[in-house]
Amino acid sequence: MALTPQDVSRIAQLARLELSPDEAPDMLAKLNGFFRIVEQMSAVDTTGVEPLYTPLSAVQAVSLRLREDQVTEADRREANQRSAPMVEDGLFLVPRVIE
Repeated sequence: MALTPQDVSRIAQLARLELSPDEAPDMLAKLNGFFRIVEQMSAVDTTGVEPLYTPLSAVQAVSLRLREDQVTEADRREANQRSAPMVEDGLFLVPRVIE
């Protein structure tokens, strides 16, 4: 999937980036190069390959350092919500911004 110069302009507009006409061809080449790499990676058959939780586990045994899931702080919801203008059932109420 190759991008067009119009695609690059639209991406820049959506990202709120100022892209000069001189920079656009270079950006187009870089983005198309990126998508070529993604297509090559997608073409690789990974059937039966277990995902790694860290790249180090491919070369050495790595044990996960997990801790017990336990509450370590007191419930301060009420104190934290005291300054809120509107609260209901422990939730902050905010004005609707999207119609």
